Amino acid sequence: IASVLECRWIIVNFILSFRNVPLAICTSMVIVTVGYVLTNVAYFTTISPEDLLSSKAVAVTFAERLLGRFSLAVPIFVALSCFGSMNGGIFAVSRMFYVASREGHLPEILSMIHVRKHTPLPAVIVLLPLTMIMLFTSNLNSLLNFLSFARWLFIGLAVTGMIYLRYKRPDMPRPFKVPLFIPALFSFTCLFMVALSLYADPVSTGIGFAITLTGVPAYYLFIIWDKKPRWFSRLKDKTTLMLQIILEVVPAEETPRT
Repeated sequence: IASVLECRWIIVNFILSFRNVPLAICTSMVIVTVGYVLTNVAYFTTISPEDLLSSKAVAVTFAERLLGRFSLAVPIFVALSCFGSMNGGIFAVSRMFYVASREGHLPEILSMIHVRKHTPLPAVIVLLPLTMIMLFTSNLNSLLNFLSFARWLFIGLAVTGMIYLRYKRPDMPRPFKVPLFIPALFSFTCLFMVALSLYADPVSTGIGFAITLTGVPAYYLFIIWDKKPRWFSRLKDKTTLMLQIILEVVPAEETPRT
């Protein structure tokens, strides 16, 4: 339940204004918790523990016993749920790339939006090659392990940074505040899960950590390093201009209003 809530919480931060975030998080926690508890109660009252452990898909087994021929609806609902989750993930992650580029942490082209649709088209398209690279991994568990390791690590570090800023910059504007023990407990849980992943599967998590470290030289090469050769700057400018023409995108402040 915590993992599902945390994943949806990340998306909420990308699409809602700050004043709506506490209400959205509290409401979603109650709805998802009640739904998961009732679902598990239904499973355990219908399926024996032995059948539950031997079942490859508990929801399908549950539907076959209660719904009969209508059990075919369960895989359809699961597929729709996955489709909705992917839609939310694409919507959120593309905007994360868009904002990171706007702040100067990624190539400039990712901060541009389509001239008519007003969507961050380059930031959406860049997800395609990243996804294709991940699909080359034949072992799904390994993929989940090293991606989850990187995600929980950065979430824990980000929340720890917020605690640090609470003391170092107490006068910073904050749309809302929570008791300090909540982010402290959350960051501790995240880092504990990271340590547990390292202990349980050091190979997969080590690969994830190595992939994460590749961002350090890339960041210094493309962002921090100001004294780049002229040929490099010209190549970057020409590439950005060419992609602008092909994708029909411009910086957000230059987008014409319709």
